[in-house]
Amino acid sequence: MDKTHTQNHTHTQTHTRIQTVLISGASVAGPALAYWLHRHGFSPTIIERAPQLRDGGYAVDFRGEALDILDRMGLLQQVEALDTEMGDAAMVDADGRQYATLPAAIFAGDLEVLKGDLTRMLHEATRENVEYVFGDSIAGLHQDEDGVLVTFEHGAPRRFDLVVGADGLHSRTRALAFGPEEQYVRHLGIYTAIFNLDNYLGLQNTGHLYAAPGKAANVFTARRNTEARAAFHFAADHLEYDRRDPAAHKRIIADRFAGEGWEVPRLLKEMDAAQEFFFDANAQVEMDTWSAGRVVLLGDAGYCAGPTSGRGTSQALIGAYFLAGELAARGGDHTAAFAAYEELMRPYVAEHQALGREGAERFFLPAPTQEILDMLAANAPENTRTEPVRLPDYTPASAA
Repeated sequence: MDKTHTQNHTHTQTHTRIQTVLISGASVAGPALAYWLHRHGFSPTIIERAPQLRDGGYAVDFRGEALDILDRMGLLQQVEALDTEMGDAAMVDADGRQYATLPAAIFAGDLEVLKGDLTRMLHEATRENVEYVFGDSIAGLHQDEDGVLVTFEHGAPRRFDLVVGADGLHSRTRALAFGPEEQYVRHLGIYTAIFNLDNYLGLQNTGHLYAAPGKAANVFTARRNTEARAAFHFAADHLEYDRRDPAAHKRIIADRFAGEGWEVPRLLKEMDAAQEFFFDANAQVEMDTWSAGRVVLLGDAGYCAGPTSGRGTSQALIGAYFLAGELAARGGDHTAAFAAYEELMRPYVAEHQALGREGAERFFLPAPTQEILDMLAANAPENTRTEPVRLPDYTPASAA
């Protein structure tokens, strides 16, 4: 039975043991956690502010342990079938002439898919056993010794044993349970816009990247070259703007890239017409603890490493596996489980946040030579990392 619905809450009975878990966010971390929670015998509910699954966005990479987790979920073959198969990209000048090759090892993992494809796949894997509530969000959290009373923007209040914030960099759950965003979000000095467009350049499993001082634009193919994604990046200190006003975001990009060469004028027109459009700061989340009572954070909400790390999706999958597994292994003792989850994830997160900071510092290299690009590829994180993450074998209560 598909439990997906919109703005339609029903009362959930509380239990003496940990059973009901509300997860805020239906991107990657939330559904991955819901999958494992159900496997371990818990009853997860996912609430998502958007009225439906989000489709747009960038390609996401998988490496090492994240591939192992996809395999344990029975999703690896499906993900492999959607691999972008992205090869090396061309660095081009203002006249469109290629002057260097950007090796795929710099920006791609062992496997790469579009985030929208991954989100749909996780939804399909969980929709029969997980309650999804679209078009609503958490408005308030009221904890007591037995659980959390949650109020919503639209639906009636409900009680849950635990609440998980998997709602991204600008997490509402984090703000309610821990305090304002400004206390935890660290700007990396880069802003990025991404949008969908036709593959009008006729690219085949590749991309073109144009760089100017403090800014860059690129186009890369998607979905077996039938579509394309474009991105604008620029360096800037903290900007004040309405995060929910795409028209304002597009004006910021248009102002920053006015007068640039290559395909930038055409891309600005494509951006203006794009329905699927994303704009945000590149940032990290740094917190001393990821839990407060019965509320815990997962993925970017608690420990975003930034897009320049290339590790956000892997962190989400691994964190979801650890969090659900520790709750099951400790009999629902959430205090012990949250502590164990943090202990397992902290070294991994610290490494990836360091990668994110390093990536941001070198993001706008001035006209990098081929020698520099080849050196960066040889020293890509997957070629230098020596300490893998150990994945415990948590025995699921259900194989379904």
